[in-house]
This record gives sequence, C-alpha cells and structure tokens, in this order.
Amino acid sequence: MKIGYAICGSFCNLDNSLGALSELVKCGHDVTVILSEICQSTDSRFMTKESLLERVVATTGKSPMTTICETERIGPLAMFDLLVVAPCTSNTLARLCAGITDGAVTMAVKSHLRNSRPVLLAIATNDGLAASGRNIGAMLNRRNYYFVPFGQDDPVGKPRSLVAHFELLPAAAEQAIRGIQIQPMLV
Repeated sequence: MKIGYAICGSFCNLDNSLGALSELVKCGHDVTVILSEICQSTDSRFMTKESLLERVVATTGKSPMTTICETERIGPLAMFDLLVVAPCTSNTLARLCAGITDGAVTMAVKSHLRNSRPVLLAIATNDGLAASGRNIGAMLNRRNYYFVPFGQDDPVGKPRSLVAHFELLPAAAEQAIRGIQIQPMLV
C-alpha cells in the first residue's frame, strides 16, 4: 500500500508511533510521513525535533511533508491508499471533528477524504473519557474513519486517558483498507 502517516504532538507516544511506522515499512508498504507543525518545532523531554526528523528519514528514506501546500495535493493526486494519524491528539481529533483545516495534518486528512479513502486514527489523549469522548463518538459514526484499538493507559493515575495500542496499528491498517474496523476496538 501507499500510506500517508501523519504524526502529531503526543510527545510521550512518539516512540510507539515510530515503532508502528517502522513495522509498516518492514511489511513492504511505501510510507510518506506528514509532520504536524508542533512536531516540527518542539523539543520535548521525550524527543527533540531533530531526532524525530532523523528517525523519520532513516525509516522511510524520504523527507516528510510539512506544509498545507504540500498536503493539499494528496487528494487531487490520489497519493495514498490509506492515511494514518498516529498519534492523533485530542486537539487534532477535535479539529477533524469540526472540519477545521488549519495545518498540514488536517489538510492531509481533508484532501485524502475527497477520494473516499480510509483514514486510520491512533488516538492518544488524556481526556478521552472526558471532553474528547464526544469527539471520539462522533468520529466513530463518520464514514471512512477507522480506529486503532485503544484503552486506558493508566486507569489509576490518569483515569480519563486513552491511548491506541500502537502494536496493533499494522493489523488495523490491513483491515481499514478493506473497509473493516478491527475488533475489538476497546482493549
């Protein structure tokens, strides 16, 4: 498959996301990364922006897409069979839910969807069982959106937090391309 792989700023999940990216490449998929503006410009305690860029290029063999202008052409050129957003933060999820296209990742999704092709979301949000819950519910009812199975990552310390099981992303991708939501979704 030709896969677009959008990475957003859930910094504590970048390692997991890059692991899933590596697995997709190992499976023989042609993957192009799209970096959110926050990932391009922020050093966190988990990873520097330079390290993220180096790992993306080392894994895929190509530079990532980083601007609205670059990602706008995804749909008109039918560039990808599948678009993955991993991690998909609560901010990105809310913007997708509201139809707001103000960055490289949201433009990538909007452009990709014009061809009725699947989008796979790997959520990572501290308020998935709170304010972001309604957005998850809304996206579950939208055509062409699929979810990597997710669950509570720390029920005691962060009882409202939900995170995708990134190790299931390759299997979820194989199902999403067929129009199937991998089950169980809540793990």
